[in-house]
Amino acid sequence: MSLSLFDSRAQAVRAFEPIVAGKVGIYLCGPTVQGLPHVGHLRSALVYDQLRRWLKVNLLEVTLVRNVTDIDDKVLENAKGTGEQWWALAYRFELEFNRAYAALQIAPPTYEPRATAAIPEMLDLIDRLIAAGYAYQAEDGSADVYFAASRWAKYGELTNQKIDDMAPDADVELRGKRDARDFALWKAHKAGDPSSAAWNTRFGAGRPGWHIECSAMATKYLGSQFDIHGGGLDLRFPHHENELAQSSAAGDAFANFWLHNGLVNVSGQKMSKSLGNSIFAADLLAAARPIVVRYYLGSAHYRSVLDYHEGVLDEAESAVARIETFVEKAIRRLGSTAAIRADLNSDELRAALPAAFAKAMDEDLAMPAALAAVHDEVRAGNSAIDAGDDSALKTALDAVLAMTTVLGINPLDWAVGANSGNDQALDNLIQALIEERKAARTDKDFARSDAIRNQLQAAGITLEDAADGTHWSVN
Repeated sequence: MSLSLFDSRAQAVRAFEPIVAGKVGIYLCGPTVQGLPHVGHLRSALVYDQLRRWLKVNLLEVTLVRNVTDIDDKVLENAKGTGEQWWALAYRFELEFNRAYAALQIAPPTYEPRATAAIPEMLDLIDRLIAAGYAYQAEDGSADVYFAASRWAKYGELTNQKIDDMAPDADVELRGKRDARDFALWKAHKAGDPSSAAWNTRFGAGRPGWHIECSAMATKYLGSQFDIHGGGLDLRFPHHENELAQSSAAGDAFANFWLHNGLVNVSGQKMSKSLGNSIFAADLLAAARPIVVRYYLGSAHYRSVLDYHEGVLDEAESAVARIETFVEKAIRRLGSTAAIRADLNSDELRAALPAAFAKAMDEDLAMPAALAAVHDEVRAGNSAIDAGDDSALKTALDAVLAMTTVLGINPLDWAVGANSGNDQALDNLIQALIEERKAARTDKDFARSDAIRNQLQAAGITLEDAADGTHWSVN
């Protein structure tokens, strides 16, 4: 295949070749289920859904693992605040994430392990690190276990740093550490934490550190070497740096590629809880149709910052409406059988993809260029309708359906249930006006007929008179 991806470790675009021919293993750092999902979580999950879809188009069998961090300091702290069991809070928010993913038609991962289900694998990895001389139990007699970062010569290779240049935080308490830059593999049980949040080990009662969780789960499901490790740019340091260090020190080749998606800004500012400008998934999905939200979240290059500001969802709605209106017109003209079988693994879909689209996807998932190819075909298809060229129209329709299927925005895949609720009420109102206009034309009351058309046009509704009746679309 001709796909190239930006490898954060190499700091360069590299040609992607699977370790095992025909198969790809991807590990994603999933959510820490301490609170509600926000736009950043959705953007990250969508990026790797797009990658997965493109790999499938290239006939690769993809095993995608996205974990759930269900044991964490913040999970425990937030559960104290709500009075819930920590595991109940974690599961409640896990369901919220899954609902948001499903609303955007982000396919479920092949495996979605919870951290608490991989404790034996974490302890085994810790034992391997201790045996290799890269981990030690805390010297204060507690059950804490640390990775000796200063002993691992390659520490910092993911972020191109040298450990000698990493000045330890002056406020860090050693608490049994040999070096302030060492990080926790296992955390001793704290007074006040629930007993259910501790596991008995040879070190004493405790729970896993954050970084060891992902290293253990990645290798449990994908083996000691796999193709791609992905996640948000905010995870690159220290989380991914520490993952790479501990896994490499234990003797695992680990990830061949490291991919990092850009973060989300709100009106030019970094989105953060401290600024109070977080955009939550539920708010986003209440503000626009899910297909529109998916279009917006997937419209920028995955490595760039995605900015959320007033009007972005309106822009996305307009773009999606142009695609939907063209597809509706084309199928109405050509007949419903004109639509190709839009399946990611179909030869028909691959044959319909324009070269410009495939080139954009192969060049590090250049999404703006890929979407430009979609809209180019929409314009070509509309021109074919105006010219009465059904052959050119069929080519354009096939191309649009193929490309939007790859991107997860094929209008036909979102059609079921689309005309329910408010949409159905709008359709009922417009259909009533269309019938009134039809009656006016029959009575030769052309002034009233034109007034209805102008009324709808002023509201952004375009009418199209055809042999089988009058159809409407949003302008």
